[in-house]
Amino acid sequence: MRRIELEIVALSHSMTQSHNYAVVLGETRGQRRLPIVIGSFEAQAIAVAMERMSPNRPLTHDLFKNTLDTFNIVLKEVIINNLLDGIFYARLVCARDGDNYEIDSRTSDAIAMAVRFGCPIYTYDFILEAAGVMLEDHDDEHGSGIENPAASSSTFDQDAIENYPLDALHRKLQEVLESEDYETAAKIRDEIKRREAKD
Repeated sequence: MRRIELEIVALSHSMTQSHNYAVVLGETRGQRRLPIVIGSFEAQAIAVAMERMSPNRPLTHDLFKNTLDTFNIVLKEVIINNLLDGIFYARLVCARDGDNYEIDSRTSDAIAMAVRFGCPIYTYDFILEAAGVMLEDHDDEHGSGIENPAASSSTFDQDAIENYPLDALHRKLQEVLESEDYETAAKIRDEIKRREAKD
C-alpha cells in the first residue's frame, strides 16, 4: 500500500460540539485534507507542542516522551493505518537499539506525540480516498455564477444534510473548507460518500 505523508494544517474549535476540536492533516504533496474530530484535552496537548510552550508540570504526552527519552526509545513515525466505522486508528513506530516496535494508539495521542518528537505522520491512500476532502482551486468554474440557495451559508442546516442536492453539497463543502469549519466539512464529506456509494 502506498504511504502518504501528512502535515498538520489546522487545529480549530468545533462549530457544533462545544467540547470538541478538529485537527486537519494535509498531504505534503497534494490537495487532500483529512479532518479528524478530537477532544479538548488532546487539542490542548497538540497546541502546546506546536506553540513550543513549556507547562510548569509535564502534560501526559510530555511525560510519555520523557519516559521514552529516558529509555533511549525514539519515535520514528506515526501511521494512521485504518478507518473503521468512522474511527481512525494509528500506530507509533518506535526504535530502540536497532529494533523497531509498533504500538497501538489513538490517533489524537499519536499526533500529539509526533509533534513532540518532530517525526513524520503517514497514512494510506485508501484512508484519504474514504475520508479525505479535496481543496479545490478558488478560481475554478464552480466558484462563480448563481449560488444555489440550498448551499448558502445562511440557509444551510447541518441537521438536515441529507435533504440537500448533491451538487449543492459539493459547493458547500468548498465553502466550509475555506471558512475552516472542518467538522461540518467532515459531515458533508460523509454524506457525499454515502450517496456516491449507493450509485
